[in-house]
Amino acid sequence: MNQPAGVPVEELARAPLCAGPDANTRKPGFALPPGSCDCHAHVFGLATRYPYSPKRIYTPPDASPADYRRMLGVLGVERAVLVQPSVYDTDNRAILDAIAASNGRMRGVAVVEESVTDRELARMHDIGVRGIRFNIVDVKDDKGMLAMDVVRRLARRIRPLGWHVQFLMHVDEFPELDTMFAGFPVDIVIDHFGYMQTSKGIGHPGFQALLRLLRAGRCWVKFTGAYRISREEMPYRDVVPYAHALVAAAPDRIVWGTDWPHPKHEKSMPNDGEMCDRLLEWIPDEKQRRLALVDNPARLYGFQ
Repeated sequence: MNQPAGVPVEELARAPLCAGPDANTRKPGFALPPGSCDCHAHVFGLATRYPYSPKRIYTPPDASPADYRRMLGVLGVERAVLVQPSVYDTDNRAILDAIAASNGRMRGVAVVEESVTDRELARMHDIGVRGIRFNIVDVKDDKGMLAMDVVRRLARRIRPLGWHVQFLMHVDEFPELDTMFAGFPVDIVIDHFGYMQTSKGIGHPGFQALLRLLRAGRCWVKFTGAYRISREEMPYRDVVPYAHALVAAAPDRIVWGTDWPHPKHEKSMPNDGEMCDRLLEWIPDEKQRRLALVDNPARLYGFQ
């Protein structure tokens, strides 16, 4: 793979270049309903315009908004949510520019410092941001540590905007997850089915706590990055029981996303059309699938 423009060779030694997506997107085996939304994707580059954080642990290949829109066109997806990736730290310019150019078809989830001003939060809201993200996985420092005092303070500040807080976290490390978020000021969103390895089983206390949190009605879960929790290659059959358990807990709290361009993915690179087809196994009921693809994202992200 070609080195991204503007990234020095010495940086790649400490933040290795990861594989890019399959550019030959296949058409899904079923027609997605109108208004379908990809609720989790990223854009990267060019590094000469949007420089990467020196604290990052990987270097992504260029993955432009134009490339992303082409992929969505093949899938038949009309709306999207761009999530701030760890490689940009709190510099949200890449996703904000892409959202601003989308004519209302995109929303965003940003990463901010506690020192962010209310004026900047309002500006991001006007562009299309609808949440903030905490990543305690793909980081060098404080891995697995969640500063709940900071999280709660920021949650109180974004509450008037109607935003949520999204977490990239391993739920198996938080067996008291539901207790930890009792009385939380805003809704929370959990990435990647809870980001727990399937080998630990759906009976694991952390996953059971996630199910309780879902049933309580203030939590959402993203059906994204199945390859990040599976022990297998495509079609990730061991993920199916997790998907079914989550849907059974709260079908009106599930959203789906491609995780394009699949950054820092170390197994065989999936084709996004084939990934989309996994929905037929994860959510076999057509009405519940429409909830995850259309109705739930419209509520969570404020699409009209």
